Amino acid sequence: MNSKLSNDIKAEAKNLGFFACGIAKAEPVAESVANRLKEWLEKGENADMAYMSNYTDKRIDPRLLMPGLKSIVSVALNYAPSQTLPEGEYQFAAYALGLDYHDIVKEKLRALAEKFGFEDELHSINPNAHHCRIFVDSGPVLERYWAEQAGLGWTGKNHQLIIPKAGSMFFLGELFLDVELEYDSPMKNRCGNCHNCIDACPTQAINETISASNERIEALFDAERCLSYQLIENRKHLSEEASKKMGDTIYGCDRCQQACPWNRFATPNTTPELQPKEELLGMTKEKWQNLTEEEYRKLFKGSAVKRAKYTGLMRNINAAKKK
Repeated sequence: MNSKLSNDIKAEAKNLGFFACGIAKAEPVAESVANRLKEWLEKGENADMAYMSNYTDKRIDPRLLMPGLKSIVSVALNYAPSQTLPEGEYQFAAYALGLDYHDIVKEKLRALAEKFGFEDELHSINPNAHHCRIFVDSGPVLERYWAEQAGLGWTGKNHQLIIPKAGSMFFLGELFLDVELEYDSPMKNRCGNCHNCIDACPTQAINETISASNERIEALFDAERCLSYQLIENRKHLSEEASKKMGDTIYGCDRCQQACPWNRFATPNTTPELQPKEELLGMTKEKWQNLTEEEYRKLFKGSAVKRAKYTGLMRNINAAKKK
């Protein structure tokens, strides 16, 4: 295992602005994790997100995604907001206040790979080069699982990766490499008996249950009930429950994160691309209610909010307006 290269990769990741970086050995996920994933899909708890049931074999064994894969470098980029939307106005989940995280994290991971001479496996024409692949919430990769294996933190009951003394407001990304490196060890889950996130969930999308073997308490997640799913991924009418519980939030939901005690350690991010535009900070409920499609395109150019599309955002605004 290459200890020097491992340390150099971690140091460069920090230089590029990542809060944390760890490395895991590429291998099939634990059998218990694979079984829980299959059960979750079989129960249909992925709602209308059909893509979640695609390429299950690759989610379970990442080596199927890249020939010769040996190491998975996992990184975390802080997005805890340094500025928030004015109180009393419509609100957005913190991750959506800046530019699209997919592009930001991918660009940084591309720079990390190039620094050490790794070529994109999908486009490389040099068979003798070392190869890589980059994923940022963009492929069949169990991101939180690999962040856990790389020693970054643990998956909390709210199904977010929690980094000790830092919280859960982080974008995750993975750099797949075809070289053996020095691997980090997973850390113990430190949620303990806390269930603040479960209590805070307005639609009871998170629930605890005892595992079939009675060995541990599992936190189950029903995407259909989740406000974040309802306000972003859902292309139909909002559920009656979502309409009642959304409050002033018109894109996403942070309530389970806001309730997490570990997020009291969160520090505002300093990444320029993640800062909200002045135009966004200046929006009022009246402006939102009269938002045109052209204004929407300008306001959210290069933003993850495009995921909900203009029609989806206006659906949410109209529902919030009735409060």
